[in-house]
Amino acid sequence: MKIGFIGLGKMGGKMVQRLLNDGHQVVVYNLTQPEVDEAVAAGAIAASGLKDLVGKLEGKKLVWLMVPSGKPVDINLEALSELLLEGDIIVDGGNSYWRDSVARGEKLKEKGIQYIDCGTSGGVWGLQNGYCLMYGGPKKACDFAEPIFKSLAPENGYIYCGEGGAGHMTKMVHNGIEYGMMQAYAEGFEIMKNSPYNVDLEKVAKVWMNGSVVRSWLLELIGNALEKDQELSDLQPWVADSGEGRWTVQTAMDFDVPAQVITSSLFARFQSRQENSYAMKLLAAMRNQFGGHEVKKS
Repeated sequence: MKIGFIGLGKMGGKMVQRLLNDGHQVVVYNLTQPEVDEAVAAGAIAASGLKDLVGKLEGKKLVWLMVPSGKPVDINLEALSELLLEGDIIVDGGNSYWRDSVARGEKLKEKGIQYIDCGTSGGVWGLQNGYCLMYGGPKKACDFAEPIFKSLAPENGYIYCGEGGAGHMTKMVHNGIEYGMMQAYAEGFEIMKNSPYNVDLEKVAKVWMNGSVVRSWLLELIGNALEKDQELSDLQPWVADSGEGRWTVQTAMDFDVPAQVITSSLFARFQSRQENSYAMKLLAAMRNQFGGHEVKKS
């Protein structure tokens, strides 16, 4: 199958490689040239821009968009909507907010262009392990794109979730759950680290991968990280969020669903970014005022 692919970042470039490995023809475009050159060296076809990319596709065109959420998606969709024809398909494989995906799908539908929102999980390991794909949109368009999904995913690793927005909504919840799991692991390992026992945390992570009910790929990654340095001395206690956790919490509120664990894990990430938290100072002051509890002076 021939496909256009826009965005060759840390996931996009490896996705192109996986498609090439499975015999697909891939026309690629990226804002910076080195990534295009790398894909061409692997067998892809270079495009100088979006017009050139669309021109190098034949028949019913399929274009995969793998760019950051927000304005980059809208800019590319606007440009592609002027280049593609009725019946052509765009797949947004990034982490877009599902309500935005619904609106984008409706707007493209007015021009007869079919829009698939596809949540993509697998990170930088996807080339080796495959990408778990959750997608939504017009069923016929999704069926047409299935050979691409099948090549990108491991066996049983892709699912049609429903009409427009369903794919990105499902991926959003996936990432919200991930927030909670990561926070629980982090807290549990800190408890062991602060215990009076000299627990080998790397070995604990690895033994839990064998028969334990808490085994997971995240736990495997913990073992990999601790193998290098159990103190994690080269890292600062600062944790970013990509937006998916925020969207999950907002959607839970919209649907009247209590999501305490996911919400707590999101706010823990916010707290990690405060080098000098006034709120934490005020908490210490209050405890000192009502109970004479110890405080640490700066």
